[in-house]
Amino acid sequence: MQSSTHRFLTTHVGSLARTPELLEQLIAKERGELTDAEKFQSTVRSAVAQTVRRQAELGVDIVCDGEQSKTSFLTYAAERLQGVTSYAEAGATLWKQSRETLAFPEFYEANRRYRAGIVAQPKRLVCTGPLAYTGHAALAADIANVQAAAQGQGVEDVFMTSISPSDIEGQITNEFYSTDEEFLAAIAEAMRAEYLAIVAAGLVLQVDDPRLLTYYISRPDLTVAECRRWAAERVEVLNYALRDIPPERVRFHTCYGINIGPRVHELNLKDIVDIMLTVNAGAYSFEAANPRHEHEWQVWNEVKLPAGKLIIPGVISHSTPLVEHPELVAQRLLRFASVVGKENVIGGSDCGFSSFANSEPEIHPTIVWEKFRSLAAGAKLASQAAWSR
Repeated sequence: MQSSTHRFLTTHVGSLARTPELLEQLIAKERGELTDAEKFQSTVRSAVAQTVRRQAELGVDIVCDGEQSKTSFLTYAAERLQGVTSYAEAGATLWKQSRETLAFPEFYEANRRYRAGIVAQPKRLVCTGPLAYTGHAALAADIANVQAAAQGQGVEDVFMTSISPSDIEGQITNEFYSTDEEFLAAIAEAMRAEYLAIVAAGLVLQVDDPRLLTYYISRPDLTVAECRRWAAERVEVLNYALRDIPPERVRFHTCYGINIGPRVHELNLKDIVDIMLTVNAGAYSFEAANPRHEHEWQVWNEVKLPAGKLIIPGVISHSTPLVEHPELVAQRLLRFASVVGKENVIGGSDCGFSSFANSEPEIHPTIVWEKFRSLAAGAKLASQAAWSR
């Protein structure tokens, strides 16, 4: 994993809007109406090439495939796991009885319509047999696509996202394993195949684990202490799945999800940061740009970043269409550098910009690209200030 040895490097969380051509085919695939698998693969390759090239052109140093082949960063795993049955009826909705929706029911009811264009419509996923990873071909295609797309683009590194065992646990109802603990361990062992393959291919593995934070939002009946115990147990399982993988080949991402709302009932970073740092990873990506959490850079005055570890704070946000000024991006980077050291900071985004393949993403792609341009410009300003001292 590259670090900011001579300047602040830039990256983002992963998901980006799918191209219009690909979106049409993803809709057909989701409905079981895809008739030309070869055309679909060709469209994915083209979309990945476009997406990687655009990231590089705008100055993003550490790029990915934008999750172009996936209808969702979250539910794609169900397609790659044997033992999971998908039912047409909708499953449980995370936010239905969350702290946020209970506090602001009028706002969230009025904003439900945004889901109308989502490709990955909610389904009920059930574990009905022993879990095993069967997504080797799909994963190999993703790896080949992003490696080919990155050639000649002058990027510093390439990462690939993969979902955490905890987030899969939250989406799939267990009707096979005797206990929840046995179910979670089986998920971890199955997903380990994906983690190993990504690292073996020479890519940086990013484990996406928003549930580490959103569990608190979704469970208003639990205290912070109870959620901390739950989180510590899930990190232990994740580390089991990551065993023997060098930490410097892994970066860990957690966030509060796509929620363009009040966000007043989210878990404070200070209440979870020590548990996050026990993940067997070399870098930690978290929200830091939106107004609800920007002040939390000061947490790092109290928390010591372990030696050899990096942080990837969000310095551009997915929760607003406002494009951050480069000088603001620079200020954010320099704040973090002042408390953990400039070599240990990489500029990132708060979350993905198209976590679900959507005909109407919350932040329009043209705005996302402008945010990336501002990210790179801000990192350049911050680098000039930090490395000229």
